[in-house]
Amino acid sequence: MTRLIFLGPPGAGKGTQSQKLAEHLQIPHISTGDILRQAMKDQTPLGVKAQSYVDSGELVPDQLVQELVQERLEQSDAESGWILDGFPRKVTQAAFLAELLETTNQGGEKVVNLDVPDDVVVARLLARGRKDDSEEVIRRRLEVYRSETAPLIDYYGDRQKLLTVNGNQSPEEVTTALQKVIAS
Repeated sequence: MTRLIFLGPPGAGKGTQSQKLAEHLQIPHISTGDILRQAMKDQTPLGVKAQSYVDSGELVPDQLVQELVQERLEQSDAESGWILDGFPRKVTQAAFLAELLETTNQGGEKVVNLDVPDDVVVARLLARGRKDDSEEVIRRRLEVYRSETAPLIDYYGDRQKLLTVNGNQSPEEVTTALQKVIAS
């Protein structure tokens, strides 16, 4: 049973690689952004709550994101495994997830860290050509990542759950490296 959490800076290729791997393993790719958008589109009780934050330009609170993740992991297609992309983003969310997985007997998760140097991330994101991707904005996003999300690398490393993959190679090479590290 494969249960994976993807970490890495913005532009590391988490979305692309986790989707490829999910298809390869035939398990759901669970993106918190997708869960949120779907819940709002379907007007679920949690989606309606989330929409009120989004409409007022606020970040959706951790508690609500955690409830959405819990709801998604309890769906039948997640019983055979899953790949989480975009959650957890902070150590407090990781602690919540650990407790949730323990109480639902879904432990045994591994955490994949796609390691990519900042300069490579900046170049990749600038190459996408999005209007909101100026070098200054990208470097700020990296600072936020380093301060909020990077501590998860130590958190999972201390728990012997961390697998690090060099994300600074071609997408095909990253995919091959991921498949190798997960199979071992």
